[in-house]
Amino acid sequence: MADDELAAFRERWKQELDCKTDKRQLVHSSGSFPGRRDSQNRYFEDIRHGTGQDSGPSKSEARSCTDEKGCDGGRQEAGESKFEPQYVSIASSLLDGRTSPLLDRIEEERTRRKRRYENMTNACSSALQQQQQLQKRANKGQRLLDQLIDDLNEVNDIPFFDIDLPYELALKIFQHLGCTDLGRCAQVSKAWKILAEDGVLWFNICKREGYHQDASVSDSPCWKSTLRDCRNSDQTVRSNWKNRVGSISQLQFELGKVLCDVSSCDSFVLAGYTSGDVRLWDTLHWDSTASYLKANSLSANSEPRPYVSHVQVNSTLAAAAYEDGCVDLWSTETGGEPIHHYQSAGRIQALALSPDSPTLASAAGPDVRLDQPDDRGYWRTLCQAQLPKAVDSVVLVPGRGQQCPLAAVAAGEAVYLLDPRAEEPRTLHSVYGHPVTCLDASDSHAALGVKSSGWAMHDGGNKIQVYCLETSQLAVGVGNSAGDFTCINLRDSPPHLLVCGNKDRRVRVFDLRTGSSVASLYAHHLGVTSVQADDWKIVSGGGEGLVCVWEMRMGAKLWEMHNRHPVRHVRFNSSTLVTANIPDEKSPRGACITDDDLTAHRRHRGVVCHYDFSEDATSQDHVLPICRSNYAESYGYNYNIGLVVPYDALSGSHPSH
Repeated sequence: MADDELAAFRERWKQELDCKTDKRQLVHSSGSFPGRRDSQNRYFEDIRHGTGQDSGPSKSEARSCTDEKGCDGGRQEAGESKFEPQYVSIASSLLDGRTSPLLDRIEEERTRRKRRYENMTNACSSALQQQQQLQKRANKGQRLLDQLIDDLNEVNDIPFFDIDLPYELALKIFQHLGCTDLGRCAQVSKAWKILAEDGVLWFNICKREGYHQDASVSDSPCWKSTLRDCRNSDQTVRSNWKNRVGSISQLQFELGKVLCDVSSCDSFVLAGYTSGDVRLWDTLHWDSTASYLKANSLSANSEPRPYVSHVQVNSTLAAAAYEDGCVDLWSTETGGEPIHHYQSAGRIQALALSPDSPTLASAAGPDVRLDQPDDRGYWRTLCQAQLPKAVDSVVLVPGRGQQCPLAAVAAGEAVYLLDPRAEEPRTLHSVYGHPVTCLDASDSHAALGVKSSGWAMHDGGNKIQVYCLETSQLAVGVGNSAGDFTCINLRDSPPHLLVCGNKDRRVRVFDLRTGSSVASLYAHHLGVTSVQADDWKIVSGGGEGLVCVWEMRMGAKLWEMHNRHPVRHVRFNSSTLVTANIPDEKSPRGACITDDDLTAHRRHRGVVCHYDFSEDATSQDHVLPICRSNYAESYGYNYNIGLVVPYDALSGSHPSH
């Protein structure tokens, strides 16, 4: 029943549409298309003749239209309904039960747009290809040098995973890596291996670790192997330091006279004696003719000759001060006669020589003077100053160069900074009733030991004050000891560390960043007289004559050596150690000025010792003067000591055998 109603509805709708279509076709046919009017009229006449004007088509005709793609579709294929409105065809399709023709049109539009896009893309690609061909033809006309540079850049490109970098840029990146990272990068590829083994990288690492500072890249064919050899040598030297394996030399010059003062720098050792003689040793060239330094004519012709009170040496100059107030200056390269000499009114109390510039500072009583050569090599006095009290010690600040020298002077309870560019000395520290006991300076700070008076013991005892040289302000105060600080070493200490000695028998290491104590070692029962430290060890000398070597991290004593007199000088570098035992008594009993020079016994003269730990030797000749042990101990340290008795060498005499 429902199907009959639907079919009737469709027929009535078709009749209405046909009536409207006939009217519009008639109106349209009366227009400006005479050629098409007859065919359209015949088209509608055929429809009216076959179906009747008032009655709609039969069911069989409707089915035939539906089966044959629809009546309207067939008419469009025949070209008979070109001017049929779009909504008429849509309605006819819906009445015939077909889908909307918009889908076909949409698909056709999509196909048309796709083809147009492909045509445009092909046109662009062809234009790009033509442009590239033109560019290639233009590049052929470039210069030969530009083409060669391009080829070299292509060869030197280093693959970094998804990009290619020039060799120089990749080298800039690799220079921030360490040895371990470079070794890992060398395992990535052949190109990375070539880059990781570049000589410039390993040369920079060598200089960064302190090796061959004055060398150039071309001085070694393989800086990687050079670095390996340097590290192996350092390990050997450190092992020799810990096990006391090396060679020892006692530097003696005047057999009948007493040692007065010793100074050392690099490979030079300078010593002054009560005979007025000054001796310079070059430990790298023992047969050097510059070892014999002649005194000035005034001191040489006086009878008796004055003692040598102070000596100082650096890499280029050697200076000595005598008891009569004379000061002589020699060149370490030529030796012989002094290159500079002057006379002070009083006895020289302090003498200092800059470690990195030709600048000499001396103090006689309250008077201080700085001497320096000019551009032509003639020595001149830069400045002179008179302080309120007698000078106790003078230190030249390193790293200032020849243009702007700076001296730190301790006089009684105050410390002054003497600058030739200033009119008056600048007061760095001054506290009434708190005398300064020791002084040292680095390139940026000055450290001084301050003694607390009896009425001011509530302030925490003796301290070390560290001042900034640029601002003259107190940077940090460390220490809290009942004893007086006797020696400070700030110049040769590791960065941010300070090592000092005290009369309370202890050696202390302080961290200047926090003001805390890093190490405190019970060292010498007669007080500490000299001290120096590096990144892993401490060497200290005491009033009883002991030279002790300590391991800083563990706080353990590695070994010690003993001589009769107090240790007044200790200085070491990576492989050598220089110590000086200087007697307090310059005229010992049993020695008279009328006697022969040999009357002063050897035990009264003092001794200068030079230790060399760079020799990797296990023979008895290279072991320091102490017995070696053949026991295989599993704990502790044997100090290379063994009992020299026959049964030590017998098999089975000891459980270790």
